[in-house]
Amino acid sequence: MAPFTLLLLFVFVFFPALSFADRCRPNDKITLLKIKNSFSNPNVLLSWDPALDCCGWYVVECNETTNHVIGLTILYAQISGSIPDAVSDLTHLQDLRLKKLPLLVGTIPPAIGKLTNLVSLEISWTNISGPVPGFLSNLQNLEYLNLSFNKLSGSIPASLAALPNLSGIRLDRNRLTGSIPVSFGQLPGSRLYLILSHNGLSGELPASLGNVDFDTIDISRNNFSGDASVLFNASKTTTTIDISRNKFEFDFSRAGIMAGSLITLDISHNKIWGNIPRKITDAVNLQFLNVSYNRLCGEIPTGWRFKYRASNFDYSSFFHNRCLCGSPLEPCKP
Repeated sequence: MAPFTLLLLFVFVFFPALSFADRCRPNDKITLLKIKNSFSNPNVLLSWDPALDCCGWYVVECNETTNHVIGLTILYAQISGSIPDAVSDLTHLQDLRLKKLPLLVGTIPPAIGKLTNLVSLEISWTNISGPVPGFLSNLQNLEYLNLSFNKLSGSIPASLAALPNLSGIRLDRNRLTGSIPVSFGQLPGSRLYLILSHNGLSGELPASLGNVDFDTIDISRNNFSGDASVLFNASKTTTTIDISRNKFEFDFSRAGIMAGSLITLDISHNKIWGNIPRKITDAVNLQFLNVSYNRLCGEIPTGWRFKYRASNFDYSSFFHNRCLCGSPLEPCKP
């Protein structure tokens, strides 16, 4: 048995008064202290004193009934090292957040894949590298996955689509390559959001994405090409579409506009052609629009029916197109 573990057992056996007031389960306390030790006892974890109830420790949450540790949230700290394997011993953990930890390095360990009670997993704004691991598909209770602002590379695992309760995926601001898996067209539920911006993803969008009623989809600042009209369907309830700064080419005049739900639309910096659909003026909730730097033509629709905007969109929403005209651009020629 490791010396550190023996020390902890010594405390609990020979100083039982220290643990009489504990709500925290002994195994959970031992695991948390192993985690603290692996991070070289950082200042943010100073309250993790073995003489105190670990359910009262900073950044730790316990279930009120069972007293199992169900939440661990470490933010904005100078924690150095990699994610320790000991985390897998927090078997009842539901919420794990490791955010704004610039000294956190290494890869996402297989230990994370053993936390089968996780509902929310966030590892963001760190220096974690390596792939998005396929073993995350073991987390069948997961609803929210945020691995943004790291140095992850490689492709997106198709197996993520097998998570039956997933409602949000953030993989933005990494170094991912490859295409969006066809399986993402089978993402479960509704009101999903998918944020993959600021990567090196490429290829055409799978037609299967047309099966998903996204709340938000942001695939901006990648190298996607081809037809993105699969994301536009008047019967959907999407609020945000951002496909800007890619290489998409399709006829925008045939795009279905979600008039009752659309709030943000950015298709700028592509090679999109055709006219702006007149139906867009019925998007009463629309607050942000950018169709600039494309190959659009025809007259900009008028008669906007804004519910929340006090004025029409300005020049910057429409400029740098092939032959787009009308207010706020130059008047159309006869």
